[in-house]
Amino acid sequence: MQKEQYVPTGKGLIALSPLMVFLMMYVGLSIFVGDFYTVPLSVAFVLSSVWGVATTARLPLTERLKVFSRGAANSDVIYMVWIFILAGAFAMLAQKVGATEATVNLTLSVLPAGYLMPGLFLAACFISMAVGTSVGTVVALTPVAMGIAGEIGGEIGGSIPMFVAVAVGGSFFGDNLSFISDTTIAATRSQGCSMRDKFNVNIWLTVPAALVILAIYFVIGGSVETQVATVSVDWQLIMPYLLVIVLAVVGLNVLLVLLIGIVAAFVVGLTYADTDALSMLGFMGEGVDSMGNLIVVTLLASGMLGLIQHNGGISFLIDRMSRGIKGKRGAQAMISLLVAVVNMCTANNTIAIITVGGLARQISEKYGLDSRKTASLLDTCSCVAQCFIPYGAQVLMAASLAGISTVSILPHLYYPFALGLMVALSIIFQFPKRYH
Repeated sequence: MQKEQYVPTGKGLIALSPLMVFLMMYVGLSIFVGDFYTVPLSVAFVLSSVWGVATTARLPLTERLKVFSRGAANSDVIYMVWIFILAGAFAMLAQKVGATEATVNLTLSVLPAGYLMPGLFLAACFISMAVGTSVGTVVALTPVAMGIAGEIGGEIGGSIPMFVAVAVGGSFFGDNLSFISDTTIAATRSQGCSMRDKFNVNIWLTVPAALVILAIYFVIGGSVETQVATVSVDWQLIMPYLLVIVLAVVGLNVLLVLLIGIVAAFVVGLTYADTDALSMLGFMGEGVDSMGNLIVVTLLASGMLGLIQHNGGISFLIDRMSRGIKGKRGAQAMISLLVAVVNMCTANNTIAIITVGGLARQISEKYGLDSRKTASLLDTCSCVAQCFIPYGAQVLMAASLAGISTVSILPHLYYPFALGLMVALSIIFQFPKRYH
C-alpha cells in the first residue's frame, strides 16, 4: 500500500472539523446540561453534516452534496440499512405474535435469576463466535435481553440498558475471534498471517477479559431477585427465534436469516396466535417505521464521514499519528490508537482495519513487530472503539430495538472495557511472549 498523502495541518483540521462539531453538539452540550437526551443524535449529525458540506473547499455546492451522498450511499451502509429494515420488521412481528414473550419465559424457566446475566453473556459470546458478526447477534438477543430485564425489575441488575449492554458486549467476543468474521479476514490479510495464528494471539486477550466479566456478571446477577411466577412455555411461539439463532449459527447470510425469521413469525402468528395476515403486515410496517431514526442517523453519519475522508481528514490522522514512534511498545501503542481513531471517523471496524492495515504493516516491519500480534491489535482495538461510539451500528441497532438512548448503554459495556485494558497490559508487559 502506498504511503498516505500528506495533508497540511490547517487543511487536515478543517477536514476533521465536522467530527469535532458533532462531538461538541452531542457530547459536549449533553454533558453541559447533564442530560444526553437533550440533543437528538440525528440533529447533531444534521448540523455537523451541514458544516462538513460548507467547509468542503473548491467544489460547487452540488458537487459537495454529491460527495456527501456517495458517503451515505456506500454499499456497506446500504447493506446495514437493509438489515435495520428487516430487523425492525422481524422484531415487531415476533413481539406481537408472542414469540419474544415465549422466548423470555423459556429463559426464565431454565435459568435461575442469578444466572440470567452470565447466561445471556455466554449466549452472546457463543452465537457471535459461530456467526462471525456482532450485528446479527445483537439483532437476535436484544429483544430477549430487553424482555428479561423487564421481567426482573428496575434495579441495576435488571435495568434494560444493563442487559442490552451484556448482549452487545458479548457479541464483540465472537466478532473479534471468529474465523469467518470480516474483521478477522481484513486484519490477517493486511498483515500477511494466518487466521489461526491471529486467533492464538487473540485468546490471550479475549478469554481473560471474558472470564473476569463473567465473574462480575455472576456477582451482579446474584444480587438480583426476581418474583416472576412459574410460567408455562409455549414452544410453538418460540420457533421464530429458535430458527433465527440456528440459521445464524449455521452461517447463513443475516439478511436471509431475518427474511426466514419473518416468514416463520408470520406462519406462527396465523397458526398459533390467532392473528390475521393484514394485522401482521401492519406489525411489520410498525417495525420498519421504528427503524426510521436509526436509518436517518446512519445515512447522515456515513455522509459526514465520507466528507471527512474526501477532504483528507483520514490521511491527516494517519500521517500525524504515525510520527514520533519509539520502540516496539510505542509502535504497538500507535497502531492500536491509530485504528481506534480511524474507526471513530468511519464508524466501521472493517473499513478502519483496511484503511490502516498497509501503514500498520510498514510500522510492524520497521520496528520488528510480530505480524500476528499486529493483526490481533488491529482487530481487537477496532472492535473496542466500535463499541464506544454512539453512532456505531451495533449500539445504534441495540438502542433502537430496545427503545433507549445509545448513551445509556455505553457505561455498562464491561467486556469492551476489560478487553481494552487487556490490550494495554499486553503492550506494556509485552505478552504473549511468543508473539513479540
